[in-house]
Amino acid sequence: MNDKFSKIGFILAVAGSAVGLGNAWKFPTLVGQNGGSAFVLLYLLLTLGVGFVIFLAELSIGKLSEKDPVNAYHSLAPKYKKAWSIVGFSMIGAILIVSFYSVIIGWIVNYTYLGLFPLPKSIDESGAIFGNLLSKDVLSQFICFTFVFIVIFYVVSKGVKSGIEKLNVWMMPSLFILLILMLGYSFSMDGFSKASEFLFSPDFSKLGVGAFLSALGLACFSLSIGVGSIITYSASLPDKTNFISSTINIIIINIIIGIMMGLIVFTFIFEFGADPTQQGPGLIFVSLLSLFANIDPVGFLPLGNILAVAFFIALFFAGITSAVSMIEPLTFYLINSYNFTRKKALVFIGFIVYILGSLCIFSSVEWSKDSLEFFGKSFFDILDFIASNLMMPLGGLFGAIFVGFVLKKETLQNLFNPYMKGRWFEIWYFFVRFISPLAVILIMIKQLSL
Repeated sequence: MNDKFSKIGFILAVAGSAVGLGNAWKFPTLVGQNGGSAFVLLYLLLTLGVGFVIFLAELSIGKLSEKDPVNAYHSLAPKYKKAWSIVGFSMIGAILIVSFYSVIIGWIVNYTYLGLFPLPKSIDESGAIFGNLLSKDVLSQFICFTFVFIVIFYVVSKGVKSGIEKLNVWMMPSLFILLILMLGYSFSMDGFSKASEFLFSPDFSKLGVGAFLSALGLACFSLSIGVGSIITYSASLPDKTNFISSTINIIIINIIIGIMMGLIVFTFIFEFGADPTQQGPGLIFVSLLSLFANIDPVGFLPLGNILAVAFFIALFFAGITSAVSMIEPLTFYLINSYNFTRKKALVFIGFIVYILGSLCIFSSVEWSKDSLEFFGKSFFDILDFIASNLMMPLGGLFGAIFVGFVLKKETLQNLFNPYMKGRWFEIWYFFVRFISPLAVILIMIKQLSL
C-alpha cells in the first residue's frame, strides 16, 4: 500500500479517531461521578492494562497484513480463514456509528450558527430550542447533516495522505489551540476552582464495581477499539515507526483533551450554578448554551457568543476526525476485495450512511418517530446499541483472542522486538491472552444488562 501516513500523521489521525464527542460529556462526567482523581488514576491503569493491550493487538493485525480488517484476518489466520474473516466485518459497526454520529455533528453545526445570535438566558428556553430542533425542525437537521456528510466523504475521497492525514494535521492542533484559549479564559472564573475540585479531588470510597466497569469501558472504547479503524490505519503505518511510543502518545493526547474538556465544561457549570451530574447531549446543547448567555460582554464584544461558537467549532473538529476514521475501513475493504475505485466505494457507503442517518433524524421527529420505534427504542438508539454494546466489544474481544491464540508468538516477537522485548513483551502477551478478553466480557455483561 503506497498511500501511507507520516509518523506524526498516524499519531494525529488515530488520536483524532479516539478524541470524539464523548470527551465533551462522557469522560468529565464519569470522572466527577466516580471519585475525581481516584477515577482518573483507575482509568489510567486500565487504559494501560487493557485498552493499550488490545490497541496494540489490533495494530499488530494491521501492520502484519497491511490489509483491511476482513482481508487482514483472512490472510493471517493459519486455518479457518473464512470464519476469522467474519470478525473483520465488525467494521460494519463503524458505519452504523458514523450514521448517527453525523446527525449529532449536524446538531453541532446548527448550534455553531445559533451562537452568532442572542443566546437563550434560561435552561427552559434552551431546552425548548433543542427539543424543537429534534422534534420539528427537520429542514435544519437535514441541511446540517448533509453538510457534515459531504465534509466527511470528501475528506475520505482524498485518500490516506491527502485526505485523512491532512485533515488531522490541521484539525487536531486547531482543536488543541481552541481548548487552550477557552481553558485560559476559564482560569479567570470562580467556577474553575470548583471544577478542579470536582474532577480531581480523590474520593476512593466511590471506587466500587460500577466505577471499575465504567473506567474499563472508557479505557477500551475511547480508543476506537473493535470497529476496524486501528487495523486499517495501522495498515498505512510507515515502516520503522516506533508504534509503542506512538500508541502512548495517542493515549496521552486523548486523556489530556478529555481533562481539558472537563475543566472547561464544569467551570461554566459551577460558575452559573447548573447541575454538574447532567450528562450526554443535554449537558452540551441545553445547559452550556444558556450558560454562555450569562457571560457579560467585554466592551462591544459579545464574549458569550464568541465562546459558544469557539466551543462548538472545537466539538465539530473532534466529531469530524472521529467520523472520518469510521468510513475508511469499509472503503479499504471494497477497494481490496472488489476492485472498487475509492470514488465508487464511497458512493456505495455514502448511500447507506445517508439513508441510515435520515432514518435517525426521522426517529426523533414528532410525526414520524412512532413508526421508527422498535422494542421500546428509537431507530437512533437501536443503531447505537448494536454498534456500541455488541459489535465494538465483540470486535475487540475476538481481536485479542486472535492475536493471543491464533497468531504465532514468534511472529509477534519479530514485530515488537525493536520497540518492546523481553519481560515487557511477555507481560503484554499474557494480558492480551487472558486479562483483556476477560475485561471485554465484563464490559459486555455490564452494557447488555443496562
